[in-house]
Amino acid sequence: MSQQPSRNRRQRKKMHLDEWAILGFEFSCTLDKASEADYGLFFDSLEELVGTQHLYMTIENDSETFEGFVTSADRYGNATEENRTSVETLMNSHKIVKDVKIGKLVDAFYEL
Repeated sequence: MSQQPSRNRRQRKKMHLDEWAILGFEFSCTLDKASEADYGLFFDSLEELVGTQHLYMTIENDSETFEGFVTSADRYGNATEENRTSVETLMNSHKIVKDVKIGKLVDAFYEL
């Protein structure tokens, strides 16, 4: 008999469960070799998008891939489908970005 334990509102909030879950999405792409100006343009536009849409973005970069995770910068806020579309559109609009993959919205604490 496997039942979920009942938790009160405070416990669910502390554990980021149910109505307190925080949604985000993963992304990955490859960056072609380019001039410093092209990289600057890409990262400046990415920074602007993150700022205007009030997002947090963690980034990992190795020699082959550029990837990360995006969620809302609002307390208990969630990334949205609109955020996913905006990130994908921005990445596809730069000539130095290839093989763009945008993940589905997932629970940032329990589904990574």
